Amino acid sequence: MTPRPVRVGVVGTGALGYHHARLLRRLPGADLVGIYDINRERAAHVAREFHTTAHPSLDALLEQAEAVTVAVPTPAHTTVGLAVLERGRALLMEKPLADSLAGAEQLVQRAAAEKVVLQVGHVERFNRAVRAAAAYLDEPRFLQSERLAPFQVRGTDVAVILDLMIHDLDLVLELVQADVTEVRATGVPILTPHVDIANARVEFANGAVAIVTASRVSRERTRKLRIFQPTGYFSLDLAQGGGDFYRLRPGWQNLGATALETIVEHVRLDAPEAEPLELELDSFLGAVRGERQVVASGAAGARALELAFRVAAAIQASPAAASRP
Repeated sequence: MTPRPVRVGVVGTGALGYHHARLLRRLPGADLVGIYDINRERAAHVAREFHTTAHPSLDALLEQAEAVTVAVPTPAHTTVGLAVLERGRALLMEKPLADSLAGAEQLVQRAAAEKVVLQVGHVERFNRAVRAAAAYLDEPRFLQSERLAPFQVRGTDVAVILDLMIHDLDLVLELVQADVTEVRATGVPILTPHVDIANARVEFANGAVAIVTASRVSRERTRKLRIFQPTGYFSLDLAQGGGDFYRLRPGWQNLGATALETIVEHVRLDAPEAEPLELELDSFLGAVRGERQVVASGAAGARALELAFRVAAAIQASPAAASRP
């Protein structure tokens, strides 16, 4: 059965907002009622391409929409998000939820007060490799992620922690499901005034540990996630959308084997091909219709942001930071 189309708009049509509009234009559960961008020329161009309306103001778009996705620069997230929520419209805010904890809390509280959906664009929740691993995950104890990217100007209005690392901070919080007890980190600016490469060690109340590395000044693009748990080891390639699970065989302690190959079963991880952003947008529309739970809630986005700021604070307090001029 075809789902009820949600009247949805897009705010911000830059590099990411463009793809929001592209996908919403074709999603069966979406009725794209228009876009808004402060850059009128850009808005007109995108509107022509996707046969929709470039509204002259955010208010004009909100008059037509029951839900919007927002992909504007991070410093504008709180202001734009509050304007949307105060009109009682459902909101998908691209990550990070805000550029401050106070702003994130305002958004979460306003969404609750208006009783509307607030979802955060932590798109790696919908990564094919993560989806494939989900059925086998069981109390992860050690996680190691690497997110390395070549330099590009987009996103450099904030540190790499909010630009890239926050994807993995959200993932480890979701996978471990325990309170953070300690954060140690180091990082340095290379090409911008902000930290461009960072490494963090995050310890959890249940004994789990995550080592998270992010860089936007690397030569090659890498997105890896390794997970160790009592039942085995995952090696996930988030860029390729696949991975492997090396699962300990039941009763392996009694096999009397000395070779790892005899006590470990190799499971190739695979999931149906799908564009993660499309799955994210579809999940948002389903939540707006009341058909499903929000995948990355405002509260989850706020927790990821809080951890990101703890990482940033740990970097500032590190000996490396103290030695910089």
